[in-house]
Amino acid sequence: MNDHSQDDIIAGRMRRLGWAGAFLVFVLAVAMGYSMWQASLRRDVEKLPVIRAVPEFSLTDQNGQTVTKADLRGHIWITDFIFTRCKGPCPLMTARMLEMQKALVKTPEVKLVSVTVDPEYDTPEVLKAYAEANFADPDRWKFLTGDKAVIEKLVTEGFMQHLAEENGEPVHGTMFLIVDGNGMVRSARMLEDPELIPKILTDTGNLLREQGAAP
Repeated sequence: MNDHSQDDIIAGRMRRLGWAGAFLVFVLAVAMGYSMWQASLRRDVEKLPVIRAVPEFSLTDQNGQTVTKADLRGHIWITDFIFTRCKGPCPLMTARMLEMQKALVKTPEVKLVSVTVDPEYDTPEVLKAYAEANFADPDRWKFLTGDKAVIEKLVTEGFMQHLAEENGEPVHGTMFLIVDGNGMVRSARMLEDPELIPKILTDTGNLLREQGAAP
């Protein structure tokens, strides 16, 4: 057998292997697509539990505008509790919120709400500088401040989150809570969860489907 014949045989085998590999990739892609589609169907009928109702509140955002529970009605919103002088978990929490802002860029109906637990220091002006430093979109990410007693009641009684004071600084919970368009808390996720972002995005997607607002 001459060299040309051997080359032709090898080339033929390589072509067959190439087609086989391409076919295998195609089958795997179809299988994965079907699996994801089935999962989406299951999520369509999956309902997040109603944990509790958010009480009425009236606070002020970083632009000096009043924000109430009624203003957020019809919107799904993700909320956390921070303060700008925090040297503990707050910078990481704000970084996670920024990740959510980026991931939810195509769903502007989902809002982000960060409530300060140090309202005497965190004035609207301080919060605005903090928001800008953390690339917060003012149209969808609100930083709220207001009367200290109102915030304490909202955090501890409304959202059932820990809030105390130690060495003159607030000590607070690190949960991210998701509220539906009717003002009901539907999900609570811990900052320490390594799958925090995917879980919050899944929960948000479920609520969007529930409300018939999925893109």
